[in-house]
Amino acid sequence: MADGRNGTPILCVGSVALDSVETPFGRAERVIGGSAVYFTAAASLFHAVQVVGVVGDDYPLAELDFLARRGADLSGIERRPGESFFWAGRYHFDLNSRDTLETKLGVFASFQPKIPPSFRAARFVFLGNIDPVLQHEVLDQVEAPDVVACDTMNYWIDGSRDALVDLLARVRILIINDEEIRQLAGEPNLPKAARWVQSRGPELVVVKKGEHGAMLLANDWLFFVPGFPLESVFDPTGAGDAFAGGFVGYLAQAGSLAPEALRRAMVYGSVMGSYSVEQFSVRRLIDLPVVDIERRMVQFREITAFETHVDAAPGR
Repeated sequence: MADGRNGTPILCVGSVALDSVETPFGRAERVIGGSAVYFTAAASLFHAVQVVGVVGDDYPLAELDFLARRGADLSGIERRPGESFFWAGRYHFDLNSRDTLETKLGVFASFQPKIPPSFRAARFVFLGNIDPVLQHEVLDQVEAPDVVACDTMNYWIDGSRDALVDLLARVRILIINDEEIRQLAGEPNLPKAARWVQSRGPELVVVKKGEHGAMLLANDWLFFVPGFPLESVFDPTGAGDAFAGGFVGYLAQAGSLAPEALRRAMVYGSVMGSYSVEQFSVRRLIDLPVVDIERRMVQFREITAFETHVDAAPGR
């Protein structure tokens, strides 16, 4: 399923981190995380991925072997002396808000992405949540990608706004959450905020809304997918990156940005995000059977499909 036959592998550049996470339902200490790890854990179920990142000599690289077994190329992960990027956080009871307890950038503080020559022909590029200046540097090293998808966060919107706005001209798909796009555009209305973004480059804007789903805005149409209703949610840390992995992974597999492919990609993204939160770290995605992904796709269709009957309209 992830053999890359529909084109070159996806190039993913992002953080490879260690996380300590506490929720009302448990805790996990120094487990693997980071945008590149969550993205690849989801995307590699659809298409081959090449990963670029940096870790310290404390990182348990053997725990990424499951990605290599799926065909992910991890040779772009550089190992340096020092500590890996580390984040610790505590989620509140509703799991929609969290407190950052500790952040140590470690070797990530001096990360300068070096794209191996064999990675530079990628048609699909995913720029994980890193400094927009570094995202520019990545694109300077890639030959001629067809699709560049980019994620960002409040920190960069505040601290590197000019570089981020400049980057939008080089991006085809911006993936961002509802709070971030309002901050970026200075506009509380999501469709208007998306139009502001589109006027600066991206033709497609994906707005993530956590447990409430996600919205795709194109030039003349939009599509909304709900969050999958779950009874057990343990760790929402990487859900957004897992969503992006399912979304971009399916598009790369399909080799298309046609509306029907984009709609399916949105649902696959929501499916992968929903599985990601069921266990701490990427544990739920390690041995996730393809049949389970397709089963949840069917469940999505069942909970969202409905028929319209003109003769039953109000006032008839």
